[in-house]
Amino acid sequence: MSGSRHKARTRAVEVLYEAELRGVPVAEVIQRRRLQPEPPINEFTERLAAAVDERRDRIDALLGEYAIGWTLDRMPAVDRNVLRMGVYELLWDSDIPDGVAISEAVAVVRELSAAESPAFVNGLLSRLMENKPKLAL
Repeated sequence: MSGSRHKARTRAVEVLYEAELRGVPVAEVIQRRRLQPEPPINEFTERLAAAVDERRDRIDALLGEYAIGWTLDRMPAVDRNVLRMGVYELLWDSDIPDGVAISEAVAVVRELSAAESPAFVNGLLSRLMENKPKLAL
């Protein structure tokens, strides 16, 4: 995966995080970011953030079910939004290989969150991947 895709994923997580934190729709954050010159928001970022938002209820239900010992509310907000992106790419984006979806989510959370977050994200997404055939509804 190219570095530009990685940056776009990081920006998509930032959009999701900002929307959650401010309590506003993802579309509103995307629209506002389009009007700002820096950092640029590209089509991949917009598409990814919107797609995650569209399936958020299902994604959150899966995260709640598969996160052993964690509720969605207890997860750090950054981790929660990285996981949302990873679950979307893992289960619904057929252009992204499973391994890439997981490794990109781990790479993004490594940049943005706490030291223990990459192992948590990797473990949770791996559990979901093992159950993928029955989850991608």
